[in-house]
Amino acid sequence: MNKLNLSQLLLEWYAINGRKLPWRVKGGAHPDPYVILVSEFMLQQTTVKTVIPYFHRFIERFPTIADLAAASEEEVYLYWQGLGYYTRAKSLHRTAQMIVEDFDGVFPQDKADVLKLKGIGPYTVASFLALAFNQPETVVDGNVIRVICRLYHLTEPAADITEIIKEKAAALTDKTNPADYASAIMDLGAMVCTPKNPQCLLCPWQKDCLSKDDAALEKIPNRRKLEKKAKLGSVYLVFNSKGEVYIRKRTEKGLLSGLYEFPWQENEDENACGGTDTGKEVSHVFTHFKLTLKIFRAEAEKFEADGFFTAPAELENYPFSTFMKKVWKTSLKK
Repeated sequence: MNKLNLSQLLLEWYAINGRKLPWRVKGGAHPDPYVILVSEFMLQQTTVKTVIPYFHRFIERFPTIADLAAASEEEVYLYWQGLGYYTRAKSLHRTAQMIVEDFDGVFPQDKADVLKLKGIGPYTVASFLALAFNQPETVVDGNVIRVICRLYHLTEPAADITEIIKEKAAALTDKTNPADYASAIMDLGAMVCTPKNPQCLLCPWQKDCLSKDDAALEKIPNRRKLEKKAKLGSVYLVFNSKGEVYIRKRTEKGLLSGLYEFPWQENEDENACGGTDTGKEVSHVFTHFKLTLKIFRAEAEKFEADGFFTAPAELENYPFSTFMKKVWKTSLKK
């Protein structure tokens, strides 16, 4: 297996078949590191297809690192809402401020400095430095793990051979064209070496792939499936005599911090506010659990001290999680 030849084959494939994405250029580093920074945060645990429209809207509102740094956290959340994992938005906002304040608005290129930024770990720093500065960093995401495990027929549980996967991925990384190579191997996993029905005949590495004739190809990489815990609770839509609905802003700690929500509780007295059961409920799957809330409706002129009443038409002006949007939408159904 000629590693240099494999890298060249992949780059040639990418030049013709690589995806056209709004944050991508071919032939080297992106001219604007800020574009890469925003896309990398958005793509954490979110698919490319989902990210694209949010990326366009976000960049239109915050076209530069200075614009983002100067914005309020609430406005950043507003333009992020719907993407989920809101700690990413908070971290991106803080990172923008750190770059402006600590680095005079100049993006750091040293790995140690980049790792000091908020919300950036080993994967993101590698991807950022490769794509933004063409540094010879090895990107290892889910797509890359799948490609490497299949190429080398690594059938042990992926979590147990992380270092082996990284070593083999690093050995293949093209040191002359790391930006294009990083995009290329991710595209290979996303477009050809897919989890189901991989298109092996279209793969530039098919002749060298040690798993191409394995009937259990789709089971590589070997991943342990974790069952999501089921949690139950209640959510309350509290209206005053003006028809306004009560909302509150979550604290800085815990689930969905910094976003607005309708009051809700988990595993407690399901009718704590003395409301009426609407017979409706909503469910949402988070990273490690599934949460189902019963919807209750109540009337009151005053409620908790940490929130306020607002007209339903004004709800769109506050950043809500996808889950809370589901609550409101479901409550309106007849």
